Amino acid sequence: MKRTFSIAMAFVGLTVGAGFATGQEVIQYFISFGLNGIWGAVLAGIVMTLAGSVILQVGSYFLADEHRMVFRNVAHPIVSRFLDVSVTITLFAVGFVMLAGAGSNLEQQFGLPSWAGALLMTGVVLAAGMLDVEKVSQVIGALTPLIIVAVVFAFVYTMINMPSDTSHLNEIAMAEESPVSPWIVSALNYNGLALLLGVSMSLVIGGNYSSPKEAGLGGLMGGVLYTAMLIIAAITLYLNIETVQGSDVPMLAMMDDISPVLGVIMAIIIFFMIFNTAIGMFYALGKRLTASTNKSFRPVFVVVTLIGYGISFVGFDTLMTYVYPVIGYIGLVMIVVMIAWWVRSRARIFAESKRRDRIHELAHAREHEEEEYTDEDRRELRKLVGESNIEDKELHQTITDEVKSEIADSELEE
Repeated sequence: MKRTFSIAMAFVGLTVGAGFATGQEVIQYFISFGLNGIWGAVLAGIVMTLAGSVILQVGSYFLADEHRMVFRNVAHPIVSRFLDVSVTITLFAVGFVMLAGAGSNLEQQFGLPSWAGALLMTGVVLAAGMLDVEKVSQVIGALTPLIIVAVVFAFVYTMINMPSDTSHLNEIAMAEESPVSPWIVSALNYNGLALLLGVSMSLVIGGNYSSPKEAGLGGLMGGVLYTAMLIIAAITLYLNIETVQGSDVPMLAMMDDISPVLGVIMAIIIFFMIFNTAIGMFYALGKRLTASTNKSFRPVFVVVTLIGYGISFVGFDTLMTYVYPVIGYIGLVMIVVMIAWWVRSRARIFAESKRRDRIHELAHAREHEEEEYTDEDRRELRKLVGESNIEDKELHQTITDEVKSEIADSELEE
């Protein structure tokens, strides 16, 4: 359960990201349609839960360490290449936009020069990128509760202080611009955007866990939590639309209206959420660029992140306003491809999950001094590893590392 929860929090941290934390995407994709936008949030949450569970489970099934090898296995070569190029370009584009956004966030709230805020974010991303993927996912997951607490607090405060007359809010909300319409298409486009941004790192996180069942449950749990947060955020911003209309950072404007101190706290939380998105983009990009070469990950990661910082000085806000809907539609193609493959292959995935759970049990018995491990167990372990879709050496090493880590953690707790 601990590992499942860790997967869930990392997934939420990736998919919430900076746009959700600022409230800007929630306003544009949902609240701009008035009350219908709330139903859009419900629809988006359902799709996110289903797709997130599938993506993480598929990542685990292939023990993915980058997205290209997964796309090659689940899609036609032409579709696979298209998705690979789209995701790779998106990772870099959104990565440097996040660095620029960090600069703008700190400039707006604290008066820091935008280049200094972007440089600070670049330094934090570079430091986190030196960790292995499990540590990176733990960092992302550890920061996620901050935005959860902030959104829930804003919702409770709004409910307690809700105005008696809300009949005029729908008209104000619908005055906001949306990049996509009608509300159903907007909700689905938002799904495509969020998941195309998060698919590469989500596959890597899923691939860090040998059990597809565990990864799928983590995605399911994360999706349910994400749905609750999205609906709460949509209702909260709808009821505060008079306060936040026209704001570049609606969540910050709303918190600032409650208390300047809360505004400062929210600015810091938004900075952390921008970090979650930025590290997810650049880490996954580094993994992709070094997947088929002999180059080591860290130097490439450092170079692409520094290039991203250099490009962050150029204004891309208007460009991204037009690019985001396109990314969303490409993301919908990716969702359909992944879910269609999962439906066709679910029997194999479930069988492999059961096989790996048994391999895990046998490996635990072998590594734990107090458990019995017989010659029959050894033969069964060798047979099961040979039947897996993953190469023997890779699967053996992955599960052995997991077991040793679990044993070490249990000994520390004792």
